[in-house]
Amino acid sequence: MPFNIPILLTWLRVALIPLVVGVFYFPDTWLSAHERNFTATAIFIVAAVTDWFDGFLARRWNQTSAFGAFLDPVADKLMVAAALLVIVNLRQDPWHPILALVIIGREITISALREWMAQIGASKSVAVHSIGKIKTAAQMTAIPLLLYQDVLFGAIDTRVIGHMLLWVASVLTVWSMFYYLKKAWPLIKERSGSLT
Repeated sequence: MPFNIPILLTWLRVALIPLVVGVFYFPDTWLSAHERNFTATAIFIVAAVTDWFDGFLARRWNQTSAFGAFLDPVADKLMVAAALLVIVNLRQDPWHPILALVIIGREITISALREWMAQIGASKSVAVHSIGKIKTAAQMTAIPLLLYQDVLFGAIDTRVIGHMLLWVASVLTVWSMFYYLKKAWPLIKERSGSLT
């Protein structure tokens, strides 16, 4: 297993995941409700920054590796899933469990599809598309806003904006899932035919 700064940052992101959840279980005497929300938001933002930074450094320093390529998306998906479960538990909106299920379900589906496509040597068919990148941007903006769940700068209700962006991320999630499935469908059909 290679070890370098980009991989260290990815491991740091994995280590921060339990903290995003755990901060909400601290005793009230340790942190107030607002302080818990702020701390969880700050931890998530730090983790999200390491996601960008580890990829940037790996490319800049030519330290990309197969292990890093495996660990990075796993860390991302764990981070998003954990944060969405926290948001669902905060019970801000009755739609949040459904939106979280859509996002997490899509991640599982596309991860399985990419693994299968890699096994048959066709991983380029389901390479990351711009729809997926926009979805990720909406999702990674919505989550800290919903974790913060308060008024920012005395004027911005983060719950309202976060909820809207989570809807955008969910729609793009379904759209991108069908895009990838459509790209992979000819090969799925061909392989299914060859097994009958």
